[in-house]
Amino acid sequence: MSRALGLVLAAALLLGGCTGDDPADPGSGPTESGSPTDTASPTASPTPPPQPRDRSCYRLDHADALAPTAAVDSVPCTGRHTAMTYAVGDLGAGADPARTCTQRFATFVGGTPEDRRLSMLRPVWFTPTEDDLAAGASWYRCDAVALAGPDRLAPLTGRLKGALDREQQRDRYAMCSPASPGAPGFERVVCSGRHDWRAVATVPFTAERYPGLAKVRSGGEEPCQDAGADAAGGALDYEWGYEWPTADQWRAGQRYGICWAPVS
Repeated sequence: MSRALGLVLAAALLLGGCTGDDPADPGSGPTESGSPTDTASPTASPTPPPQPRDRSCYRLDHADALAPTAAVDSVPCTGRHTAMTYAVGDLGAGADPARTCTQRFATFVGGTPEDRRLSMLRPVWFTPTEDDLAAGASWYRCDAVALAGPDRLAPLTGRLKGALDREQQRDRYAMCSPASPGAPGFERVVCSGRHDWRAVATVPFTAERYPGLAKVRSGGEEPCQDAGADAAGGALDYEWGYEWPTADQWRAGQRYGICWAPVS
């Protein structure tokens, strides 16, 4: 069984400042002796765009969701959309969008930590573009998206707040795959699409540092075999799969393996 790479979807934060052109040297330009001095007209300060509104919706693609800055206009939530804003904050001193958006995401979508690990719902966050920052914008935006697969987003349907507290929505956004871990065609997809396997449990690890391939691989075999038996409903002949975390996934925050079982 080979390792299967998961997708960690989190937009990086960009808080770079803007620098304008250097002012012209007043002695370097042409002059005309005896001419009156021109008075420069005052330049109006740019007006920043309005702050995003909570519970706004957006039609983002995968690249948009990975972008650090927000450059896509909102769309009506009654139409097709792939992202919903669940929190908006100020980029003042001490602001930590990554931490805040992650914490608020758990409250917004609901469910248990296990439910969220077995879901394809993810938090992403954005800051203003450099031009908007220069104009005085000072906000960050937290959005919820659902991964349809490794490089695409799924449409959001139904009420997203508390989605993982409700069985129908929890099943819609659950993590599935067309094939078992290690098999050709294995990839994480949302369960509302075509699939033959489903993620049924996770195997948490408590170590601070990556324990190494041998330990993360062996650590999930027995728990995932038990999870496969539970998913089979008592059948004596059953299949199960285990996707252990890679070192890269561990560094990105995934400190658990995932147990898989075929869908009957």
